[in-house]
Amino acid sequence: RPLRPGTFLFSLSLNAHTMSTAAARPSVTVYRAFKGTTYSATKKTVPLPAVFVAPIRTDIVHFVHTNMAKNKRQPYAVNKDAGMQHSAESWGTGRAVARIPRVSGGGTIRAGQGAFGNMCRKGRMFAPTKIWRRWHRKINLNQKRYAVASALAASAVPSLVLARGHRINRIPEVPLVVQSRIESVKKTKDAIKILQRLRAFGDVQRVDHSRKTRSGSGKYR
Repeated sequence: RPLRPGTFLFSLSLNAHTMSTAAARPSVTVYRAFKGTTYSATKKTVPLPAVFVAPIRTDIVHFVHTNMAKNKRQPYAVNKDAGMQHSAESWGTGRAVARIPRVSGGGTIRAGQGAFGNMCRKGRMFAPTKIWRRWHRKINLNQKRYAVASALAASAVPSLVLARGHRINRIPEVPLVVQSRIESVKKTKDAIKILQRLRAFGDVQRVDHSRKTRSGSGKYR
């Protein structure tokens, strides 16, 4: 349905050159798919909301998505003592060996082996990770709004939707608008029938077939 006055996400001057890559259709047809074996168009059309003609800025969408994904990360770090629990000391110069600290003592092959360094066996890693890393990112609110508007506008361009891999080549129109009566559907089998009448069920099957079972014990995780 059209956006209410004053609810457009941000103020933009939509010039002709900024709308060249977005949907420019002024209205869309409403379809019914509750009877028969296929869809049918009603005589009703609805105006396309203004957000569908917003500029498509893939750079902003990518930036916002990347930074929002970082906000779900959990801190991790290696043990602060890992690789440093040896009584090792450098032999110094004059013995024709590297000055890396070496394990002290004798009577075992471990004695005299290099320790501590990140290039050594059983040594610590370079720059051990710490939990106080800056894990999360603040994102400008206008950028988030811009990204949402751009993503919605891109969903109305058939070529971009097809390039994403969706099976929409049999549906009558993009974006596809169905009667609001569809909101009363309660059963999954009824929803499947509606999608089949709209020729959109192929995209659901694509998602179903893309689900793979992990090999080995990973399938239990």
